[in-house]
Amino acid sequence: VLALVVRAELAQPELQFLTDEHVYNEMFTMHASVMIFLFIIPMLAGLGNYVVPLQIGAPDMAFPRINALSLWMLPLAGVLLVSSFFSGGAPAAGWTSYPPLAADGPLQSPGAGQDLWIVALILIGTSSILGSINFLVTIFKMRAPGMTLFRMPILVWTVLVTSVLVLMATPVITSAVVMLFIDRNLGGHFFDPFGGGSAVLYQNIFWFYS
Repeated sequence: VLALVVRAELAQPELQFLTDEHVYNEMFTMHASVMIFLFIIPMLAGLGNYVVPLQIGAPDMAFPRINALSLWMLPLAGVLLVSSFFSGGAPAAGWTSYPPLAADGPLQSPGAGQDLWIVALILIGTSSILGSINFLVTIFKMRAPGMTLFRMPILVWTVLVTSVLVLMATPVITSAVVMLFIDRNLGGHFFDPFGGGSAVLYQNIFWFYS
């Protein structure tokens, strides 16, 4: 629905039915955020969750309760993200939330919407970290007898490599959005050039992860 709103608005120049450019930016940001952080990442993790134990002969994932925790963090993050529409305005800085677009100013992303995006992203990242630990322990410790690493199916190898990447990179983007939260709410200047910070620093940290 959000994508249809964006594409319908772009069918002709200027605004057709959205009230202003800021609302368009909200639709664009929320579509991309939901698509990437609440669909692509969880769906592929869910596929691995189902297939990996079957392919290595394990009865289940190594830590079922951590598995459940990482699952239920996602709906909570989704609720927080969508609730930003009802908190004075959804985030409007794009799915990357670059400063200064994500700054707390009248022309950027004012209000609680951007902060809810940050908290939702921290929850999603924590879910990914817990899931990656679960995958790594399952693959290394719960393979069936005779299932050596080099006999594992290629899908299990892709999950293994992805889990290592997630474990190394996700805490980095978490640090970036935590610093962004501090800039917005606690007087920080990590990404504020006028306070001695650097907006490019956020981009470097974000794309190390992405």
